[in-house]
Amino acid sequence: MPHLHRGASGLFGPMLVTLALLFIALVYVRGWVSLRSSYLGRLPAWRACSFLVGLFLIWVAVASPLSTLDHELLTVHMLKHLLLMTLAPPLIWLGEPVNPLLHGLPRRFVQRGHTPAFQVLPLRRMARALGRPELCWLAAAAALVGWHIPAVFTLAMHSAGWHFVEQASFLVTGLLFWWPVVQPWPSVLRPDLSMILYLFFATLPCDILSGFLVFCDRVIYPIYFSSSHLFGFTALGDQQCAAALMWTCVTLVYLVAGAIVAMRQLSPEKPRDNRLLPVFQVNAAPPKVQLRSEAF
Repeated sequence: MPHLHRGASGLFGPMLVTLALLFIALVYVRGWVSLRSSYLGRLPAWRACSFLVGLFLIWVAVASPLSTLDHELLTVHMLKHLLLMTLAPPLIWLGEPVNPLLHGLPRRFVQRGHTPAFQVLPLRRMARALGRPELCWLAAAAALVGWHIPAVFTLAMHSAGWHFVEQASFLVTGLLFWWPVVQPWPSVLRPDLSMILYLFFATLPCDILSGFLVFCDRVIYPIYFSSSHLFGFTALGDQQCAAALMWTCVTLVYLVAGAIVAMRQLSPEKPRDNRLLPVFQVNAAPPKVQLRSEAF
């Protein structure tokens, strides 16, 4: 049997990922502190905690010691997918990352490079198109189902490059999927009750895949026959445990998200500023705008 690639992205991959996530966390915290002093604490501390926990879950999935066990247990492999698609993305968006990250970067860099991008109409239209619920749903479903096709799954397990692409696609499609639900700044709309149907239909690919893996009487991914069978798992038992984990976790998270969206709809509507915030203004105080997301 071909040698299985061990590690998320090669020998130095976990270290590079760790450094990158630490850099993002430091930039975010620096920007959050700047916003908190400028806007009288309108970006609450729980949002910063949410963002940092989201980054931590990404680190657990791709750079922690746990991440090296996905070649030993399908359950760990499935846990990584859940962290990247289901748990980390909504926490990232709840942290309202756009403003803190931009304010955390050097002023000259943002003024010259990033602030004008918010004023470019084609970029705004592209961002609006990428946030369409049907596109986000299809992207997440395609990533989930596509990477669990046995031949594609085996390819990712044997190749460091494809393993990186797999994990990156889970994170990117997870961020896309949760954008219409959380709608962080600079979104100006509230999620409506259609998001409950959106979340319900999103459980269907997971239900079908999980049900197939739970009730199948044979091992779908033969590469786990040669694993060390940690914790006394057989290959078939490991497969059933992984499927049950995905089934339970996805159902619970989507149920909680749907309940929060429903409660937000029943609560009094609060006005939301639809202006794009200039990141820095020379010789002028930044305008006071509402930074809170109305989704959660």
